[in-house]
Amino acid sequence: KDTNLKYKVFMVSVSSLTDSSDPGYMNTDGSFRQNRSNLTSLLVQPVSASLIAKLISSPKATTTNNACTPLELPNNEERIVNMQIQTVTKFKTVTNVVGYLKGLTSPDRYILVGSRHHTAYSYNGQEWASSTAIITAFIRALMLRVKRGWRPDRTIVFCSWGGTAFGNIGSYEWGEDFKKVLQRNVVAYVSLHSPIRGNSSLYSVASPSLQQLVAEKNNFNCSRRGQCPETNVSSVQMQDDADYFINHLGIPTVRFSYEDSQLSELSGEVILQIANEPVLPFNALDIALEVQNSLKGDQPNTPQLLAPASRLRESTELFQSDEMRPANDPKERAPIRVRMLNDILQDMEKSFLVQHAPPGFYRNILYHLDGKTSQFSILLEAWEHCKSLASNETLQEALSEVLNSINAAQVYFKAGLDVFESVLVGKN
Repeated sequence: KDTNLKYKVFMVSVSSLTDSSDPGYMNTDGSFRQNRSNLTSLLVQPVSASLIAKLISSPKATTTNNACTPLELPNNEERIVNMQIQTVTKFKTVTNVVGYLKGLTSPDRYILVGSRHHTAYSYNGQEWASSTAIITAFIRALMLRVKRGWRPDRTIVFCSWGGTAFGNIGSYEWGEDFKKVLQRNVVAYVSLHSPIRGNSSLYSVASPSLQQLVAEKNNFNCSRRGQCPETNVSSVQMQDDADYFINHLGIPTVRFSYEDSQLSELSGEVILQIANEPVLPFNALDIALEVQNSLKGDQPNTPQLLAPASRLRESTELFQSDEMRPANDPKERAPIRVRMLNDILQDMEKSFLVQHAPPGFYRNILYHLDGKTSQFSILLEAWEHCKSLASNETLQEALSEVLNSINAAQVYFKAGLDVFESVLVGKN
């Protein structure tokens, strides 16, 4: 409160969501780095509020106290500002801290738990502190169980990311470094990016396949406390280190934000259930339902997507009833069938990664741009683009992307059912 912020220049990250000198591949010693003096095409230069006031505010609006002053030009006045930019590009070291607790029965299947830590040369924000505190408390509690001989069935990998404020550089580089391994082995990503938001309600973001698990856990926990507000869970885009794992690997993801000491407990219970359940607690049918909900509304040209979406729902319903229910019964559970089933469940979202998405939009089309609409964001964006142009080429391209994703998912589940049927025939 005793700091005059009018003369302070706040940090703004204008880089893309990775190290722009080596897009698409890992940054290691000896790897090629592109010489890019301009990190962004946006004309952005952070300056202080006091400088802006001098440049564009009306003299009449200037005050001597600390009251907020409107920044607006007087009517019918033009001002020309000449700005010389002398920013210097520098390479800095970003450090991730990664540790793991090896699984007992399925050590080659990983649950990633991601938090973030402070980077020394970034701004002095404290948002990282709650993230570090929650993951530290969870690790401490877990190690008490480990000392008594307990082990999870699947491996839990704890990740504290660096460089988050500069565009999630740490998580992107690590993901690119281990991409082939992660594509094959990771079953879920649990984000602890901003666990404390400052109000007393639980706000959860989750993949469609994980929303049922999140709702069940929240209802169980709140019933123990005697108060059960409506569960607020959705699939909206997350501006955090989960980005790479959602958009490039198609990994089911969940993030909790809460102002309550129960947050660590709730996150921990979800992590442990994913790590220990013989059958991954994912819901295939919810993906199909999310697709159908995303096609509701008055969007034009979407009727052609309704039939494929209906076929996807039929396939997931069969998969849910014929394969998942028997596998959840210990009497009918066969290890080889459980392994096959889990392999299908962990890769369900990969079908919904599109090749081309508009800037600022997820490649994973199961996630919406915001919570205001449940429709496919890339279709809404393409429709807005189409209205301003004579051609509907952009809309047709977006429709093709969505159609191919739905068809790929339907074929994926049908192929899974065929594999299980072949196994049964072979046994008979």
